[in-house]
Amino acid sequence: MATLLDPTARGRVILVGAGPGDPGLLTVRAVAALGQADVVVHDGLIDPRVLDLAPPTAQRVSVAKRRARHTLPQEAINALIVAHVKTGAIVVRLKGGDPFIFGRGGEEVEAVRAAGLPVEVIPGVSAALGCAAEAMLPLTHRDHASAVSFVAGQCKGLSDQDWSGLAGKGRTLVIYMGVATANDIADKLMRDGVAPEMPVAVLERGTLSGARAIRTLLADLGHMVDRESVASPAIIVVGEVVELSDAEDKLGAWAKIAESVA
Repeated sequence: MATLLDPTARGRVILVGAGPGDPGLLTVRAVAALGQADVVVHDGLIDPRVLDLAPPTAQRVSVAKRRARHTLPQEAINALIVAHVKTGAIVVRLKGGDPFIFGRGGEEVEAVRAAGLPVEVIPGVSAALGCAAEAMLPLTHRDHASAVSFVAGQCKGLSDQDWSGLAGKGRTLVIYMGVATANDIADKLMRDGVAPEMPVAVLERGTLSGARAIRTLLADLGHMVDRESVASPAIIVVGEVVELSDAEDKLGAWAKIAESVA
């Protein structure tokens, strides 16, 4: 298989995790891969400063996706990547966060392999890890959480997902793509037995300009998202570890809410 150790190899895909946004969180291998690219096929939320690390001559192809509005379906993205590789190009497929955490990177690897073409994967700092670190929010903690789970709020209908046991005492739950369904998510978790007063943080635009970390309680999650006009990209963290974070209580009434829902 062609690798970065063989810079003369042509016609290959390098699937690269671009991290949560800040170019400073790219790995050394990711920067090296971008420097070799003939074609960069990138997500819509990639910081322009990351794209600037590719050669000026490299073709940049956006396959930006938004909720309910995809520029290209996944099958077309797969075909696009394969077509470029067959010309002998080094194709860097640049994905936000880590390509194997809700990035559909596995599907793209399968498509390239099915075409008989070489592919390698360079992991990235996931959105959960990068955004939580910026907010000083430990996802695990000796005194508060010995387990952490990652779920997607939109990949399938919420009713099709079984989250029972993922949030609660001693556990942290991180929800990707959950802003639009925040109210339903809160209701679902409370029906599953999670306490309404469980601390929750919403980490919006983590590591990027305009980043916000907002803290509330589970029972108030949907209302807070509306009040504060929270927009994607954002992740939701549910668990006792939220109390350790630098997330701001926008209401200035953390204790009052806790009392009202206790």
